[in-house]
Amino acid sequence: MQRSRIAVTGASGLIGSALVRSLTADGHEVVRLVRRAARSEDEVCWDPEGQYVDAAGLIGCDAVVNLAGAGVGDHRWTDEYKRRIRESRVLGTAALAETVASLDEPPRVLVSGSAIGIYGETGDRVVDEDTPPGDGFLPSVCVEWEEATAPAQEAGVRTVFARTGLVVARGGGAWGRLFPLFKAGLGGRMGDGRQYWSYIALHDEVAALRHLIAADGLSGPFNLTAPQPLTNQEITEAMGRVLHRPTAFTVPAPVLRAALGEMAGDVLGSQRVVPKRLLESGFTFAFPGIEDAIRAA
Repeated sequence: MQRSRIAVTGASGLIGSALVRSLTADGHEVVRLVRRAARSEDEVCWDPEGQYVDAAGLIGCDAVVNLAGAGVGDHRWTDEYKRRIRESRVLGTAALAETVASLDEPPRVLVSGSAIGIYGETGDRVVDEDTPPGDGFLPSVCVEWEEATAPAQEAGVRTVFARTGLVVARGGGAWGRLFPLFKAGLGGRMGDGRQYWSYIALHDEVAALRHLIAADGLSGPFNLTAPQPLTNQEITEAMGRVLHRPTAFTVPAPVLRAALGEMAGDVLGSQRVVPKRLLESGFTFAFPGIEDAIRAA
């Protein structure tokens, strides 16, 4: 990818910070959208919920990567937090897309975050980008999230939806909570362990985002997950092998539901998602297997 000026929302998050480090290391100029007054030339002020973006800061950008959104697993899903999950994604994306569309010379690509949550509960059925959205809270949020990019698409900006799975990383996300438990010998399967988890190593997540930025012919949805999703039981056993710890504990489904409320459905739910379009586009995974992904983290 030629050296470019790239704007990133969610730049302080798990994925965003890793992407910024990768792009900066290769000499790209990265501007970060921040929710306060800009303090340096590499910052742009925006207010996602207030639907404000300082358009001047996006002038000259070749690409915009939109990764902002309240953490799905950060809090119990009260009605208020569910509203925050939705609005932090939908309103911010709409504001960003409208700003991009308003520029005299808009960026050539908008890579907008999404999630495999769009498919809902899939059981042991293999799903890819051709599978329609499922039912429930997360699928409805993801649908609105992607639809909010419409102004950019109508302005002719190549738009990509990065439907990310469970990111294997030490510093955050689901695995950021799992690693301390397993290292302490307290790890184990959740529920019956038969639910599929579609994971991706953080390194591959960043590489896939860069691939989607650089490849001019790519648009629409792309699943960012490793090629072979595994059950929670299989992942639990892999964690035990790599970390050399027992995995005898089991968290029963009723306990998870009591502790997490509605969010427990996301933990106990099964999503067997494959990255069909990403593989067809020529992308190569560095850490396709779960043990490789765990070791990399």
